[in-house]
Amino acid sequence: MSFALPDLKLLKIFVAVVRHQGFAAAQQELNLSTSAISTYMSQLESQLGIVLCHRGRGGFSLTSKGELFHQETLRLLGELEGFERYSAALKGELRGTLNLGVLDSTVSDPALPLAEVIGAYSQEHPGVHLHLSVMSPYELQLAVLDNRLDLAIGAFSTRMNGLVYQPLYREQHWLYCSERHALFGQRRIPEELITQQRMVGRGYWSQAELARHGFKHSAATVESMEAQLILVLSGAYIGYLPEHYAQPWVDQGKLRVLLPATFGYQAPFSLILRRGRTREPLIQTFRDLLKTQLNQI
Repeated sequence: MSFALPDLKLLKIFVAVVRHQGFAAAQQELNLSTSAISTYMSQLESQLGIVLCHRGRGGFSLTSKGELFHQETLRLLGELEGFERYSAALKGELRGTLNLGVLDSTVSDPALPLAEVIGAYSQEHPGVHLHLSVMSPYELQLAVLDNRLDLAIGAFSTRMNGLVYQPLYREQHWLYCSERHALFGQRRIPEELITQQRMVGRGYWSQAELARHGFKHSAATVESMEAQLILVLSGAYIGYLPEHYAQPWVDQGKLRVLLPATFGYQAPFSLILRRGRTREPLIQTFRDLLKTQLNQI
């Protein structure tokens, strides 16, 4: 007895529902009502003869078989997209979707001409659909590892097995306080006084990472540079920010650097991709364009 493969549309709906952890949350991406999504999920479960997920007042969760089926579905959809790319490459044109991830607040960084690279890429390969996501360093690595992202650009203090890290440049960070902070108007500030201030840490920093930047503990935690900037501007905290990102507020007299000879570091930025995917046409052409733009800086 032969087994009929599920409709690809149903598989993509299933993956979207899992990604958003529920029917309601997946509505916008799928452009479907929750009742329609529920119907399609029921169809998929009926075709497979298994229950994929629990849904109801207790929230959304995958069954054990649903977990296994989700992993296999991701693999299958990835291979199908790779086949589509390969077929298009044989005809001399690039098609498909390039999923790119980046850290937040890089748009103001002159060392990363991402807008220029994307513009050139889109002009040369109009058949490629670009999906750009902003995530934390950990989320970027995880997304590349499970093929939700093809490429990602960021600073990664810890590395994951299975990924290729291509060094790009270093981003300068300084320790800042705002005009509302007590230290703003002081001239000679001892290091000991700075380390006693309420400091903003990053959610993805380990305790060792925090210590490397001169502090034993943080009084607040953020997951993005914009959130960090807001807390520093409040005057209640001091915190590290990329130089390029903080500069407009420094020029306006709203931020100042604290003891740059002691507090400052350079974050090494890398382009990452999953091992074994370096020669895929969509990925390779984007890497080549990025390399060309960086060489022009």
